[in-house]
Amino acid sequence: MKSYLLVWFSSDGGNPSEVTRTLVSLGFKPLTGNYDYVYDWGESNVSVDDVLSLADKVKSSLQGMGVLFKIETVDMNYDTY
Repeated sequence: MKSYLLVWFSSDGGNPSEVTRTLVSLGFKPLTGNYDYVYDWGESNVSVDDVLSLADKVKSSLQGMGVLFKIETVDMNYDTY
């Protein structure tokens, strides 16, 4: 599974480089494209509670930086067809 993060910055908030350092310290990797960061859960079984815990950590870590975020978790092994 992978959790993708999209971040909206404010000109009154923290620098993008500071936000990136914070997210990298949580295990996210920066991306280019439709999303800004990805968290790779590897092969572990991930529950909704695990994803909520990660989202809570992101929220706490980014608090005061003037950013908004959206998290989307996708099971890469799930066949939707």
